Amino acid sequence: MNAPSSPVILLGYRPWRGALRGPWYGMWAIARSSLFLLLRRKMFWALYGVSAMVFLLFFYGQYLHSWLQTQIPDEPIRLGSGMVGATVKPKELIDIFRKILHLDGSGYTFRNFIKFESQIVMIVLALAGAVLIGNDFRFGSLPFYLSKPLHRWHYLGGKFLAVGILINLMITLPAVLLFVEYGFIDSWDYYWDSIHLLVGIVIFGALITIVLGLLLLATATWLRRTMPIIMVWTTLFVFSGGLSDLLVISFRLDSRWRLIDIWNNLYLVGNWCLQMDPATIPTPFQPRYSEAAAVLVVVCLACFAYLNRRLQAVEVA
Repeated sequence: MNAPSSPVILLGYRPWRGALRGPWYGMWAIARSSLFLLLRRKMFWALYGVSAMVFLLFFYGQYLHSWLQTQIPDEPIRLGSGMVGATVKPKELIDIFRKILHLDGSGYTFRNFIKFESQIVMIVLALAGAVLIGNDFRFGSLPFYLSKPLHRWHYLGGKFLAVGILINLMITLPAVLLFVEYGFIDSWDYYWDSIHLLVGIVIFGALITIVLGLLLLATATWLRRTMPIIMVWTTLFVFSGGLSDLLVISFRLDSRWRLIDIWNNLYLVGNWCLQMDPATIPTPFQPRYSEAAAVLVVVCLACFAYLNRRLQAVEVA
């Protein structure tokens, strides 16, 4: 009698026994893997260190001001001697420097902070475009993603989520921490009186995320390599600003020519989010907030349409 045959071993294959999740969870997997690729780059950590230094400057500047106010006496002191001498109060000088630097928790503080941090973020995104999405088109990885039970918008959503996490970790979250700090140092009434600033910070951060995220995905999909992406972003955010100044200030053209500068449009709409008076904008001859917002909407729709057309052209086996 023949011995019973042994079971067939399929090269160690083990079927998946867990709960299958929908394609929306695939977005998080794509975002997580994209962020891991970026975190492995030393250049990212160097730029993130610069961003952290800007945050610490604002964070400890407020503490330093509060400490100096308690250490310096109220008595006036005399500077100089004779006819050129003057009597000043040290605390008044500290308040003047505080107002110049805008370390007072007002809208000026958050406007300046977000402006500085956004410039660093734009550099990070320009260097990260090829890593996040450009290499998927360059090396043919995109058909692998789309061959899974994922729609092309799930793929783009995962990439956009990675960009959004990066932007908000460098801009929105530190700005919210500054808001909390100013209320802790000043008084609890600061939170209630300045709640519009917190709402403006969140909306401004969301605006930067949407505009820069879509622009990055569109340019990285189009150019794919790092150097061309850097050149295009330099044109969009540096050269266009100089050109708009030349046209409006030097050639005295209409202020709407500033609408060619995407960053200036973001800056204007951000001023509206923080409820800032247009007269407080340092650069003169600015268009209206509504006109800047309309240009940003058109730019986002153009990027959205291009991404849709570009992904539809990808062949999936």
